[in-house]
Amino acid sequence: MLRVHFTAEDLARTRVAATIGVAAEVYYSLELLRGDRVPAHLRTWRSAVARRTEADTLPLTSLVPTRGPGLDLLALAGDVPSVDHAVDNLLHAPVSRLRREIECLDLRPGQLPWARRVAEGDRDALRELAKALRACHRLAVEPYWDGGRSELVALSTRSANLMLEGGVDLLLRSICAPLVRWCPPVLEAPYPRRVDVHLRGRGLIITPTVFSKHPVSFLWDPLDTAQPPRLTVPALRRPLTGTGAEESDGATVRNLESLLGRTRAAALRVTAEGCTTSELARRLDVTAAAASQHATVLRDTGLITTSRRGGSVLHLITPLGLALLVDGRPDAAVTGRGRRGRTSPPLSHTTGQAHRGV
Repeated sequence: MLRVHFTAEDLARTRVAATIGVAAEVYYSLELLRGDRVPAHLRTWRSAVARRTEADTLPLTSLVPTRGPGLDLLALAGDVPSVDHAVDNLLHAPVSRLRREIECLDLRPGQLPWARRVAEGDRDALRELAKALRACHRLAVEPYWDGGRSELVALSTRSANLMLEGGVDLLLRSICAPLVRWCPPVLEAPYPRRVDVHLRGRGLIITPTVFSKHPVSFLWDPLDTAQPPRLTVPALRRPLTGTGAEESDGATVRNLESLLGRTRAAALRVTAEGCTTSELARRLDVTAAAASQHATVLRDTGLITTSRRGGSVLHLITPLGLALLVDGRPDAAVTGRGRRGRTSPPLSHTTGQAHRGV
């Protein structure tokens, strides 16, 4: 049994993240493909992906050990939703982080020379690894992400409503019940042995996942004890399938364009993966000033958030914007995909750090 102890300060700092990040989801998908047991809602996905192969995936798939902890791409690539941002973070990961992650892997002898090159920060090796991350994303995640993203939206919306109605107490009582139990001031989750974790004022980040092989997991940064740990919970509630029918997708696009206009609807779709203003301008084929203006309108209406990361301004879609993107209808965005309810405010998005599972 895992027992997470909260103080009043921890409760005040507990929040829900929008995603664990595309890089972590990709690696989790590879672990599912390698493992023996797959959750029922992912069996159709696994059967479909297992029949597809791409040679470019090998540099990353070779770093999935048969036992023990896996490579922590959340630590190396962050929790960003865009594969482009994840690749950039990976290419600039500190050698100390790379070395620590690779040293924890239980790899076959034939894989060790390649792993050492990555651990030493060899630029060619990192570029190969980044290329493999893109290939694995293209193979295992991208064709299925519309379905996964809609489940993340639904969970974010439910969590926001729970926070509005009953605060953190109601959220903790409802997250992954009855598997996870809230017995104030302790949150209990299944684990092979008894482990007691004291948050000590850091709070907790509840993070939904699409491809995690574990019902719940507890992640923390051993190199930065000031960072709040994460509790990952499954977002999927139905079998994950590929991209929906073109007719349905086309109707959603037409509805969205009628509401926002063609260019602004395209801007909202781009921010679903996370983008900077310059990337938004390039993807829309407009000037930077025009892209900034579109982003401002979307932000002022609560459809995206804007934050500064390093020297760039990053735009991220909110649960409200995602709900609108999924259904293409204003009523669905306001009430949670057509169900009656209140408008959900954007949830905070957090920056991922190095993590280890308890």
